[in-house]
Amino acid sequence: MNISELVASFGYYAVFFGALLEGETILVFAGFAAHRGMLDISYVIAIAFVASTLGDQIFFHLGRLYGVEILSRFPLLHARVPQVQKMLARFHTPLILAVRFLYGLRIAGPIVIGISGVSSARFAVLNMIGAFIWAVVIALAGYFFGALLELLLKDIKHIEEAILIGILLAGSFLWLWRRSKIKK
Repeated sequence: MNISELVASFGYYAVFFGALLEGETILVFAGFAAHRGMLDISYVIAIAFVASTLGDQIFFHLGRLYGVEILSRFPLLHARVPQVQKMLARFHTPLILAVRFLYGLRIAGPIVIGISGVSSARFAVLNMIGAFIWAVVIALAGYFFGALLELLLKDIKHIEEAILIGILLAGSFLWLWRRSKIKK
């Protein structure tokens, strides 16, 4: 089974589980795959929206119930809680809408917001709006990346799998680099 067949068979599952956590790389990858005809862009966006919304709701409620305990295990994140809470007090709505776009706050952000006392209903509405914007922007970035490559290279069919592997490798290296920065 080659990469294209794997993407066609398991791509939507990867979008769901990727978007549930951090998922930018998977979503760019899926957008590119949608441009190449392996996935449907509307399904990619819909699945990413649902999974991203669900993931942040889970992290918000974990923050509500166990936030201080969770963050105390990560000293660098715990040290930033007062700063994030000040930002939240000052830029409440924009911060909740944009938290999934902010480096290092994709998971920690909803936990801190859960600690802050924002109502569950308010977070849910703003979370859904932010998840929709995120899913559309990131998936379409991958889709239009595929369109741009096609314009530049004319016939990318023969290197399509190399591009898919390259996107996954680049995303994996970026993820590992981010993780190493967080631990320092």
